[in-house]
Amino acid sequence: MSWTIDNLGLILGLAAVHLRQSLIALVLGVVVSVPLGWVAWRYGLVRGPVIVLTGLLYTIPSLALLMLMPALFGYSAISESNLVIALTIYNVAILVRSVADGLDSVDADIRRAATAMGYGSGRRFWTVELPLAGPVILAGVRVAAVSTIALATVGILIGVTNLGYLFTNGLDRRFIEEVFAGVLAVVILALLIDGLLVVLGRVLMPWNRATKSRARRSGSAVAAGGAA
Repeated sequence: MSWTIDNLGLILGLAAVHLRQSLIALVLGVVVSVPLGWVAWRYGLVRGPVIVLTGLLYTIPSLALLMLMPALFGYSAISESNLVIALTIYNVAILVRSVADGLDSVDADIRRAATAMGYGSGRRFWTVELPLAGPVILAGVRVAAVSTIALATVGILIGVTNLGYLFTNGLDRRFIEEVFAGVLAVVILALLIDGLLVVLGRVLMPWNRATKSRARRSGSAVAAGGAA
């Protein structure tokens, strides 16, 4: 562990870069996925194609995607932007279905009640449907966040520095402690972001906690009645 302690500044610096790359891709993925997921939910004829096509994006090998996109669109393959774009594409592959499923989970009676209160389609979406779909979407965002943090390490193979540097440099030097430090840093980063998303979900969606509490009380009541 002496190498890890001596190089803690390097590890933290790489982790900060890694986190920035991952969060930018995650935010962009959410921004792109919400309208695509809404289209898939709203228009039944295109739901299947949209979800299938976006889902297929995740089957593209990461290194192949990092080489393919610059060749198609003419930007630098060794730039950080290339990595962020590729990670965004993988996020969209995960999140479009989550958005569509989240909107599906909103009770139709709630939509009708909002319409009866004079909510237009746009206002109803932003103030009623999207917040109520939030727990399902958040579950997808958590999966996407962990996946993105893991996949971002591939960037080092095209010259984009992040925690992946510890993997390749450690393997080149046959120095297992450096590789282990990189793996541990990625795992800790993923756990921290996942925990932060859980906390944000509880703060921003308190109604979800109330729903779970009522469900637990109902389950306890049923169990008690059965026991009696």
